[in-house]
Order: sequence, then structure tokens, then C-alpha cells
Amino acid sequence: MSEAAAPLSSASNATPARAFPQVKKREIFGWCCFDFANSAFTTIIITVIYARYFVGVVAEGAERAPAWWGWALAASQVVVILLSPLIGAVADAKAAKKRFLMTTALVCSVATMALYFVGRGEIWLALGLVAVANVAFSLSENLCSAFLPEISTPETAGQISGFGWSFGYVGGLISLVIALGIFKSGEGREPWIFVMTGAFFLLASLPTLLLLRERAVATPLRAGESYLKAGWQANVALLKELPQHRTLFIFFVAMVFFIAGLMAVVSFSAIFADQVLKMSMGETVTLFMVLQLAGVVGAVVFGLVQDRVGSKVALIASLILWVIVSVCVAGCQTKEQFMAIGVIAGLALGSLQSAGRAVVSMLTPPSRSGEFFGCWGFFGKLAALIGPLVFGELAAGFGYRTAILANGGFFLIGLVIVATLDLRKRALVAEAEKK
Repeated sequence: MSEAAAPLSSASNATPARAFPQVKKREIFGWCCFDFANSAFTTIIITVIYARYFVGVVAEGAERAPAWWGWALAASQVVVILLSPLIGAVADAKAAKKRFLMTTALVCSVATMALYFVGRGEIWLALGLVAVANVAFSLSENLCSAFLPEISTPETAGQISGFGWSFGYVGGLISLVIALGIFKSGEGREPWIFVMTGAFFLLASLPTLLLLRERAVATPLRAGESYLKAGWQANVALLKELPQHRTLFIFFVAMVFFIAGLMAVVSFSAIFADQVLKMSMGETVTLFMVLQLAGVVGAVVFGLVQDRVGSKVALIASLILWVIVSVCVAGCQTKEQFMAIGVIAGLALGSLQSAGRAVVSMLTPPSRSGEFFGCWGFFGKLAALIGPLVFGELAAGFGYRTAILANGGFFLIGLVIVATLDLRKRALVAEAEKK
């Protein structure tokens, strides 16, 4: 079986989509460890602590603070949209996915630790550092996911993806426990939480560096050609080719909608708990610890369900849960109600992310995983641009409850589109093998 990367200049030279090499369990463990590591960033910075810290402390409760937060996250995703397809193609050509992966992890970690130096009123510095860290995080997420077709089969993609997401929720949970300990150690200790988060990401990603194997072989360049030029040519060719992969193309459209809703939830749920329900920092951290545990269960259980009964059932079930969660949160009045809804949200969060990544994996030729997951990143980051931006503006203009109800529409549209697709394993594999 071939492990060589496909020549960038021709999509037709890709190796058969299901030509998988032998993979050791420790390598799968190393891959899962990156989800464990990077979840500290998205849990602490984007979701639970820094989001509300920015609104309440750095921005000093300014009315437009939610919109500023949404715009910063959206701006970072514009950069990712421009870079991720190119980096995916170049990573394939240079057989450098792991090298790029660890570089982006380092940048994210350093920018996160630098948040320690941001004080009250330093809004632009805070948003700038968050944007840089989020760009690096998002690129690393794409690169990590691009390894999935190499370490899984159609029969195991859902399970391995689920293991990765469950590792991520465990990492998020442990980082929250450490953060809560720092918070309770004395007044004004929040900046040390950001230092811990960056260090956690960097140290916890070391098993990925040591255990995960780079299987691709660098593609020789023609005379006068550069990797950047070849990368752009490959991505232009892939975008032209994408409509031929009908299921993947339509799934990407559905993904834009439901990931937009998901990213809005991730970016604003802690701010809603603070600004609307008046939950303390300790109560918010406890809530998200429960949510992380539910996410572990959701990722593992739905990963197994997906491998047994198919991706469509897992995706539809999780999207229905998210529509229900959106309606319930919009009408939520008490902290206790929000806590109960959070458990359902945790189950739905893990299942939706795991199932979506596994579907793309099964539709991706292994020799072109960087390219295809670069496209996955493109559509995912387009969604991450739309969701927080729309939610932030709606929250600033019409209130959080209206924004939450409108956000449920993203999940509903995604549900309708997914319901039209044939996501049986046989159909997914057949499409992945198209030339």
C-alpha cells in the first residue's frame, strides 16, 4: 500500500481512499492527546473564563463588549479561512503536518500566556492576543484532524474520532479543575489561569509529538515551482473538483449552519451565565465541569452509535438535541434550570463534533487528507466567523434570549440539510474513491 502524498498538480493521482497502513494503539493515543491538550485553550479562554473576564474586567462591562468579542473571534476566522486550505496543501506536499501542528500549538500557547499582562481597559491588546491564539488554535485543529484518515478505517472512524473528542473533554475538565484551584487561591489570581492554560496546552501536546507518525512522503517540485504556488494550484483544483463530490459538498454546506450555531454557544454561554443569570465564577466553572463530563459521554456513546448504525442517525439525534437546548435556554430563568440544560448540551456537543469529523474522514482519500481537511477547516471557520458575529450583534442589539432563539435556527437548517443526505458507510467510501 502506498503512503506517498498525491502530486499537488493532479487530483487523479491520489492513492485509493481506503489504503490504510498499520496503526499502533499508542499512535492513536498520541493523536487523541492533542485533543486533550488543545481543549484547555477553547474551554478556558474562548468558553468559560476569559470570555466573561474580558466583558466584565477588561472591557469593564461596556454595552458593546459582547459585539467586540464576537468581532475578534470572527476576524481570527477570516485569517484561518485564508490560510487553512493553503497550509493543508503545503503540509501534504512537504510531508509536514506534524511539524506545522506543533508550531501552531506553540504559537497558541505563547499568545495565551501573554494574556497575563493585559489589564483593565486594554481592550485592543486583549482582543489582539485572543485573535492570534485563536488563529493558531484553529489551524492546529485542522492539522490534527487531517491525521484521522491515516489512523482509521470506515469501520473505526466514528469510534476513534469519538475517543479524540472524549480525550478533549477530559482535558477541558482537568484544566477547569486547575483553574478553579487557582481562582480560589486568592483575589486577583485570574491572570495566572491564562498562564496555566498556555502551559497546559504545550506540555499536554508532547505525546502527540513523540507518538504520532508522519506517513506522507514529500512531493518533489518541478523546476521553478514553489510549495506556495503548488499549494494554491492544488486548492484551486480541489475547489473546482469539490462539486463532483456531491455528498461532501452538501455536508459542508450543512456544517456551515450547525457549526455556526455551535461556535456561538461555545463563545457566549459563559457570558450569558454571567450577564443574565448572574452566576458567580465558581458556579460557572462548576457548570462547565459538568458539561465536560457530559461531553465525554456524548462523544464516546455517539461515536459507537455512528459506527454501528451510521453517521446520519448520530448527526440527526445531536442536531435535534441542539434545537431543544436552544429553545430551553432562551426561556431559562434559574441557575438550576441552566445547569440541567447544560447536561443535555454537553451530550449534544460531543456527539455533533465527533460525528461531523468522522463523516469528513470517511469521504477523504488518505493521500489528500491535508487538502480535504483544509477544506473542512475552510467551511468550519466560515461557520465560526458567522456564528459568534451574528450572536454578538443580536445580543448587543436585542438581548441574549433573542440571540439564543435565533441561534437555534442554525441547528434547524443544518438538520434539514443533513436529513437529505445518504451517509451510509458504503456510499461514503464509494464517493471517497472517486477520481
